[in-house]
Amino acid sequence: MAGIVWIGALLTAIGLAGLVYCIAIAAQARRSGLEGAAMEARLRRLVAVNLGALALSAIGLMTVVLGVILG
Repeated sequence: MAGIVWIGALLTAIGLAGLVYCIAIAAQARRSGLEGAAMEARLRRLVAVNLGALALSAIGLMTVVLGVILG
C-alpha cells in the first residue's frame, strides 16, 4: 500500500507544480501591463490549466488517503 501513497504524493506534487506555473504566468501577464481583451485572452487559456492542475492535485490527495486507509 506504500506504493499507492507514493503515487498519490507524486500526482499531488505535479498538480501543485501546475498551480505554481499558473500563478507565475498570471503574475507575468499582470507585470507586462496587458489590459482588456489581451489580458482576458491570456487568462482564459490559463483557466483550463489551472482547473486541470487542481483536479490532478485533488486526485493525488484522494489516492494518498486511500493508500493510508488501506495500509
